[in-house]
Amino acid sequence: MKVVVSSLAVLAIGVLLMNSPLAEENKIFPFKINQSTLENGLRVVAVPFDSPGLVAYYTVVRTGSRNEVEPGHSGFAHFFEHMMFRGTERYSTEKYHEVLKVMGADSNAFTTDDWTCYHAVFSSSELEKMIELEADRFMNLKYNEEGFKTEAGAVLGEYNKNYSNPMAAMYERLRDEAFVAHTYKHTTMGFLADIKDMPNQYAYSLKFFSRYYRPENCIIVVVGDFDQAKLLQWVKNYYGRWTRGDYQVEIPQEPPQTAEKLVRMAWKNRTLPYLMIGYHVPEFDERTQTMPALDILSQMVFSQSAPLFQKLVLQKQMVEFIGGSAQDRRDPALFIVSTRIKSAQDIDAVRSEIDAAMEEAKSKPVDAGRLAEIKSNMRYSLAMRMNNPDSVANTLGHFLELTGNPDSINRVYAMYDRVTAEDLMAVAKKYFTRENRTVVILTEEQK
Repeated sequence: MKVVVSSLAVLAIGVLLMNSPLAEENKIFPFKINQSTLENGLRVVAVPFDSPGLVAYYTVVRTGSRNEVEPGHSGFAHFFEHMMFRGTERYSTEKYHEVLKVMGADSNAFTTDDWTCYHAVFSSSELEKMIELEADRFMNLKYNEEGFKTEAGAVLGEYNKNYSNPMAAMYERLRDEAFVAHTYKHTTMGFLADIKDMPNQYAYSLKFFSRYYRPENCIIVVVGDFDQAKLLQWVKNYYGRWTRGDYQVEIPQEPPQTAEKLVRMAWKNRTLPYLMIGYHVPEFDERTQTMPALDILSQMVFSQSAPLFQKLVLQKQMVEFIGGSAQDRRDPALFIVSTRIKSAQDIDAVRSEIDAAMEEAKSKPVDAGRLAEIKSNMRYSLAMRMNNPDSVANTLGHFLELTGNPDSINRVYAMYDRVTAEDLMAVAKKYFTRENRTVVILTEEQK
């Protein structure tokens, strides 16, 4: 998501960070964090924020497609994002949405590989009502088989719409080829065969909900204008009867890749060629410099100011875009490079230019000034995003789903500061190897 902020806003945020008491400890997150845990394991992370009359309310469910370990049952984490809006005995679907409308709440949800997030922004005067609504549907979700099948059909329609895009189809294929054991093999949407079979999986859906929609697996994040004592009392009143679960998921580990994989896809409709490359990289870890180094490498090699972008996009005009970055995931994932090439004749040349840039990252130390500039830009990009309750809650939610610890944001940004040119070369040498990558090339099908 690109955020446009005025120079005055940047200055104001910079002053906020510098004047914060936490800045003395080099903490990137400048706001106070209050943490509480109910007896049933439900956690509450509350951040007072200067937004008079406004509050953001997030429910972080630490379950995503990563948890879909049984064969034939991919896509259920995303499916439950849909089902959670089907209503309860007290608040039907229609009544639930009517209450949100009266409240003036902006409410939605999303699912990723590692988490499902339910979020809303609304008037702080409605906070108790929102807590009541959310507690009710998390504890008392109710749907019949007919409603289940209706929503399964909607999910299939969403899949067909999303994967009519060649990049989405390539990403699905890349994941399927790059992983052989881990559940990151399938995307958040799930395998098409599993989605088609979803209408027959009503009984399994009840099991999935019972396993993962439990208080110990959820974190409530509240940011904005609220009273801390009232917040905790309301949470205890409405969520206190929610019972703890006992299911423990075992995620299969991915073995090391030992040889390059190359996949060629033929696209039936008109399209320019696409190239996508995935390198296996470690999971998000706030204790080591590997992931921060990979993030800096992504800026060093693939940002718009990088020589590769300048050459391929602006000078030679061989590609329409190019980008590369590592995925923040709870388990080892992929560093993905993607580009759209203007002519099929240039596919090999573009691959060679990317390989050359990767090799240079292994052997040529980055200039100290450029490294400092990249680090500074990364810090201020984060700071600029945290200018409203919704963005702050979203940022915290991301780190909470990864580690469960809101201070991870400070720890990982402290790691960024410690990354050296030598660290960057070492990480590039270790992970940007031919045998560690999967390459997908998509071209228009020849009639």
